[in-house]
Amino acid sequence: MPLGDKAGWEKSESRYCGVETEFDNDMPQLLSFNLSSGGFDFVLAPLMNPTYRPSLMEKGKTCGGSCVLPVAGSDLVLSPSQWSSHVVGKISSWIDLDSEDETLRMDSEITLKQEIAWANHLSLQACLLPSPKGASCANYARCVNQILQGLNSMQLWLRIPLMKTEEDSTDINSINLIDSWELWNSFRLLCEHHSQLAIALDVLSSLPSANSLGRWFGESVRAAIIHTDSFLTNARGYPCLSKRHQKLITGFFNHSIQIVLSGKPVHSVPMESLDLSANHLDCNVESVQRHPLRSYLDYVGYLFQRMDPLPEQERFELGYRDFLQSPLQPLMDNLEAQTYETFEKDSVKYIQYQRAISKALLDRVPDEATVTTVLMVVGAGRGPLVRASLQAAEETGRKLKVYAVEKNPNAVVTLQSLVKLEGWEDIVTIISCDMRHWDAPEKADILVSELLGSFGDNELSPECLDGAQRILKQDGISIPSSYTSFIQPVTASKLYNDVKAHKDLVHFETAYVVKLHNVALLAPCQPVFTFTHPNYTTKKSNQRYKKLQFDITNDTGSAMVHGFAGYFDAELYKDIHLGIEPSTATPNMFSWFAIFFPLRTPVCIHPGSPLEVNFWRCCGPSKVWYEWCVTSPVSSAIHNSNGRSYWVGL
Repeated sequence: MPLGDKAGWEKSESRYCGVETEFDNDMPQLLSFNLSSGGFDFVLAPLMNPTYRPSLMEKGKTCGGSCVLPVAGSDLVLSPSQWSSHVVGKISSWIDLDSEDETLRMDSEITLKQEIAWANHLSLQACLLPSPKGASCANYARCVNQILQGLNSMQLWLRIPLMKTEEDSTDINSINLIDSWELWNSFRLLCEHHSQLAIALDVLSSLPSANSLGRWFGESVRAAIIHTDSFLTNARGYPCLSKRHQKLITGFFNHSIQIVLSGKPVHSVPMESLDLSANHLDCNVESVQRHPLRSYLDYVGYLFQRMDPLPEQERFELGYRDFLQSPLQPLMDNLEAQTYETFEKDSVKYIQYQRAISKALLDRVPDEATVTTVLMVVGAGRGPLVRASLQAAEETGRKLKVYAVEKNPNAVVTLQSLVKLEGWEDIVTIISCDMRHWDAPEKADILVSELLGSFGDNELSPECLDGAQRILKQDGISIPSSYTSFIQPVTASKLYNDVKAHKDLVHFETAYVVKLHNVALLAPCQPVFTFTHPNYTTKKSNQRYKKLQFDITNDTGSAMVHGFAGYFDAELYKDIHLGIEPSTATPNMFSWFAIFFPLRTPVCIHPGSPLEVNFWRCCGPSKVWYEWCVTSPVSSAIHNSNGRSYWVGL
């Protein structure tokens, strides 16, 4: 069974732990020992006898000259579901497709194809490829890429040691940097970023820096192989991990990366008494005796069980993680009831709006005054901002006259019902009209809107509020008063492969709303475009251009940029903010996910070589669109030229 089903975690979010085994002809017995008796969920097992060599077979020196492959039993020894659920194939570790020895190289190529063909026949979900033997892996990658072209759904996990270290070379003034990420990057580039090529990280006793580790969470890591010699010994003699290893394992759990234990036991676990509550989960002396790695498994289970349950907000967002969605077009399209309902559940957002409106009312109307403030909610939807405005008036003791302006006739029906239900007829006037075309009977003291997108201006808030500004008094207040977009470069292998799967230009030139999860954030956010309201400048233009430069730190190492994550931060009124920019994000707010701008060709950046990116906000008579490109360390194509693939309609 899995490490545990935790409160607040979906079943799909359960975590599993496997064990790396030696070759065994008796696969049913291997499963029984490791799963039923040992408590593991799956085995990482060789499928073929490691003594097998095709060149020897041809000479009849093994297996009596038989051409039958020396595999671990026929496919009938286990049911298809057992093969699929409980076995990850392990390709023979001796293979070396880039060897100078031609016989070894040819044997390796034949064996690799035979073993993967057998694993595919068994309907295994994954096979583990051995780590490349040297810095050069071109022929290995070529053979793997050939195999990937004809593979059904099975994944290939390339084994990569998790290290980034500096080694002294023979030259006393020279330092060689060994970074296993470079090995992975070289291999996946040769395989054209194939979506079925993934990573199994070998976690060693020494770990790279936190920044270096962070890169891997944006890559397609499927398993983490933890060796027994990476474990320390606690005061009671049991295996445990360092604080840094514990934090890393928790990160693996959070990113659905399976754990695999490997190696022989290096701890003499005391047998007199086991503290089940502290270090062990549902185990007994007999089970520890039965499987030599049980105490290691119990510790991994303990790390999983002590994780905090997912907060309610993250449970709500689970199904949206790394799922690409097209941004809303509320100006061009009328939103559906379900969309309104989802956003209306975000109480945090409306609390912030209410605070901003309250503050504006207090500033606008002195305590002793009895004046009635004219407040217009432009883009009122089904009324949440109307409610927030009236609650602010009640809280501050100010009188309000509210105009609720909404262009969606379907939402207007709901607004009318709400006004009658709440008895607001004397206070609230509903206007069924586009705010840009309404001839108001009077001007507003306060103009309130909720037109912000994930990138701030991407739902055309500037164009809408510029059009509505004529109904605001010269000294009137706009809520929000300003908003700024931000971007940062990210490694996002899954998102890139999801876009790439469409096999067209359009999807690579589209910005997506996405709950970012399996991503690595490579540099701090930087501001892009800012808009302020009301805008009384004489030269009004909502076109923008910004060139930004991002630097990656030396301790991170090289990294792959698959695109840019975008956010916004808005000043509603004075010090009342609202936003999703990570460093200042409003806590517990779920109305907005980040926006993702993909790159058609990912860019590899190195420490000391800045990433230069250009962003444009372009405006035409009937649409607004973004264009973006990279100009350093290499030049990319300009994405979405003339809004050919993605735009927001006016």
